[in-house]
Amino acid sequence: MSTDSAQGPAQTPRITSIDALRGFVMFTMIFVNDLAGAPKRIVPDWMVHFSDRHARGSGMTFVDLVFPAFIFIVGMSIPFALGGRLAKGEPVFKTIGHVSLRTISLLWIGILMVHETPDSAALGWPGELWCTLMYLAAIFAFCSIAPRNSTVTAAKSKWNSWKISSFCLRVAGLATLIWLAFAFRGDKGQRIITLAPFHLDTDWYGILGLIGWAYLVAAIVYLVFRGQRTALLGCMVLLMCLFAADRKHLFDNFWLNNIVGIGETLGSQAAIAVGGLLLGSILVATDLTALKSRASFTFWFAAGCAAAALLLNPLYGISKNSATPSWCLWACAITAALWFLFYLVCDVRPVKMISRPLALAGQNVLLAYLLSEMLPGLLAVLQLGDWYGSLAESNLAGAIARSVLCGVAILLVATGLNRLGFRLKL
Repeated sequence: MSTDSAQGPAQTPRITSIDALRGFVMFTMIFVNDLAGAPKRIVPDWMVHFSDRHARGSGMTFVDLVFPAFIFIVGMSIPFALGGRLAKGEPVFKTIGHVSLRTISLLWIGILMVHETPDSAALGWPGELWCTLMYLAAIFAFCSIAPRNSTVTAAKSKWNSWKISSFCLRVAGLATLIWLAFAFRGDKGQRIITLAPFHLDTDWYGILGLIGWAYLVAAIVYLVFRGQRTALLGCMVLLMCLFAADRKHLFDNFWLNNIVGIGETLGSQAAIAVGGLLLGSILVATDLTALKSRASFTFWFAAGCAAAALLLNPLYGISKNSATPSWCLWACAITAALWFLFYLVCDVRPVKMISRPLALAGQNVLLAYLLSEMLPGLLAVLQLGDWYGSLAESNLAGAIARSVLCGVAILLVATGLNRLGFRLKL
């Protein structure tokens, strides 16, 4: 596990197992978020976040694994996303610019999502409409339209018009996001942004914002150390140490801690992304191309994370909300093991009925996520919220069926739009 590796070939094929795992995690995320809207009396404790039902103690359910699994996959994708750019000869400063823009975009959408429930009376128009417009604007602001064409000539001529259409939608979406940010009003007059004096409400950055911070840290680590696995492991450990230092109030007076939590957000959560980066690095390493060597690395990685989680559990416990090291390490261990199962059925001995649909669903999950988050507001605007809620009121089976159908439907819509050429690019 400590052996350093050279970089892989310049052109690395897309890894189906990563896409499939991403699609599976996104389906689970949509499922658990939708199930959270069902009456508490019919949903058992193990199907909700541990902190939602347990006032004391530490622990986790499978629901608490969804968010860190997504962060882990973000890290696994970095050697392909950024490594591909560098392999094509892109200057490092341009890659840094791409990483910075992507991080800012995720932070901005995350901040808006945190404020998705404005006060209708203070706003002067329905808050549900504000929420729906916000998600639609976010989709348009980062969309790219490039339909497949049958002939090269047609593709070239239509691409120009579609490129113009994409640009117009992006400008309209970005302008709408800015307008909505200034228009927002909370029940006590809170605003997202003010100019005089300047203030941006960042009590927390939302799920996408936290993913953005983790991505930034992991991307920096990759740009510095590339495929050096010893260094990547060291960075993962160092980031975990930031959590311990923060618990000892080492960063209380440090200016950066006023912007973002150093111990949790830049520390333990970012360590999950670097863990994914470490595991993903074996897929582009020239010395780990055999199935046996990859299986051995994954086993020892998962076993090491599990052992560390057990050792650290008495110190901080297992808590998603506090991003304790044990929670992060268990998430790394379980996600790594789950990825290897997908690797076997997607890349080694492909089972198309499993790999193909999940891989298609996992190739552009941001669209699916935004659509799922927009759904409650859209149903309210269409006055279908009560009807949708009634589908999950009677029993657990009905609630599960509704949430499963919701996840499948949203992924089918997102996949269909992707195949038509409508994608989101950050």
